[in-house]
Amino acid sequence: MTTGGVRNPGLAAVLSVVIPGVGQIYNGDFLRGIFWLIVTPGLWIGSGGLLGWICHVIAAYTAYRRAGDKNRGLA
Repeated sequence: MTTGGVRNPGLAAVLSVVIPGVGQIYNGDFLRGIFWLIVTPGLWIGSGGLLGWICHVIAAYTAYRRAGDKNRGLA
């Protein structure tokens, strides 16, 4: 995906809404992406869906924030 340059925070968030962790991978944060790819389905299954939604939202939000931080040179 994107290895450098400007990242689109909206796209990162949408990717993580569709599949948690993909937005992080788009941002170049591969280990963070793998974390969300493993944790989110585990919480969906383990909590009957309740914590899965929360984890999904957090994954999208962190992908959005991280893309913005990388664009500003903070990450």
